[in-house]
Amino acid sequence: MAMPLDGAPASSGPERTVDVLVGTVRLPGYLTVPEPARGLVVFAHAGGGSRSNGGNRMITEHLGTLGLATLLNDLLTGEEAEDDLLVFDVGMLADRLLATVSWARAQPELSGLPLGFLATGSGTGAALMAAADLGDGIRAVVSRSGRPNLAGCWLEQVRAPTLLVVGGLDHELFELNLAAQSRLRCRNAFEVVPGASEGFDEPGALEALSKLAGRWFLFNFTPRGDASAFRRRPRRRSASPSPGAADGGRLLRR
Repeated sequence: MAMPLDGAPASSGPERTVDVLVGTVRLPGYLTVPEPARGLVVFAHAGGGSRSNGGNRMITEHLGTLGLATLLNDLLTGEEAEDDLLVFDVGMLADRLLATVSWARAQPELSGLPLGFLATGSGTGAALMAAADLGDGIRAVVSRSGRPNLAGCWLEQVRAPTLLVVGGLDHELFELNLAAQSRLRCRNAFEVVPGASEGFDEPGALEALSKLAGRWFLFNFTPRGDASAFRRRPRRRSASPSPGAADGGRLLRR
């Protein structure tokens, strides 16, 4: 059982449906708040249907066991998600993510909690842009199979510790994330889950991602976050580590 900062045991809270209003657009989501909560993780997904995605729900459940509140919603409506121009409009997505953060901060049970983003795809570009805008108002960013390059010149302005995670079978995103990492000026790390594709659909892949994300958030939500367990250079993480393996990790050599 997770131990929150005050040493009291955490218990998973019930999931409930919420509506985040961005102008005239309603973005439904699922909010889960453990008691007590150690921080808030807001998902940043551009495509529709992330709320009903089994993988995302599994990640929220794992984060909940660590005492982390989660807000899982889409940054686009189902109709908007059919338009590729909107899916890759990271400026608009970043604005909606910032509006989501404003909504969360207005909720008494979430106010004051350390904030983090968990992003994927073009949502990673939007999350990094929003993180740059928030400055010290966000503690950590985790990207899974993301497109950090879409953040453009905002990459150099991100201050929140950023973890990039890609699947070992996704060679294109590996190179893209490696190039984007070289432009980050914040504390950062790059992890590779071998045998995982872009969707992390393979057995054990999402479990490995969930553990990486949970550790990154906890390290950076505490006053003296220690990311020494992570490496700046990309490292392999086994989706199904063998017994006795130390996290299944080894440094990738280039």
